[in-house]
Amino acid sequence: MTTLQKGDTAPAFSLPDQQGNTVNLADFAGKSRVVLYFYPKAMTSGCTVQAQGMRDSSGELAARNAVAIGVSPDPVKQLKKFEEKEELNFTLLGDEDHAVAEAYGIWGLKKFMGREYMGVIRTSFVIDTDGKIAHVMDKVKTKSHHEDVLAVLDSLE
Repeated sequence: MTTLQKGDTAPAFSLPDQQGNTVNLADFAGKSRVVLYFYPKAMTSGCTVQAQGMRDSSGELAARNAVAIGVSPDPVKQLKKFEEKEELNFTLLGDEDHAVAEAYGIWGLKKFMGREYMGVIRTSFVIDTDGKIAHVMDKVKTKSHHEDVLAVLDSLE
């Protein structure tokens, strides 16, 4: 598994959002920075806390010329339920075949309760308006993720 590094070109993607619309990384080029955060599964406890933090920080992200995009292997229908239940105000993308997670190098072996399986390794990427990786957050804490993202964005100014 090769995770992207600062300075690498962010792999392009085209995925369905929670409304069923196609979203491309190129849609944000030259406009705003993207906080692309990968999470394992919608409506689980850690992922919910993380999403709530991003929801509550949307104004602060906008003030820093950034948008949040959450990516998981969930189907669009599940993402829509997650959005509605948690009143999320940002884009969620469904990477059901985990091709984008693989392109970003964060699909790998995980362990939980003695069981090994393949899944999303919770990671966030800050992508500049020029499509380059500005920062990689690989030790994500769900409770403070939004604060950590804001601190990273401030450090990049």
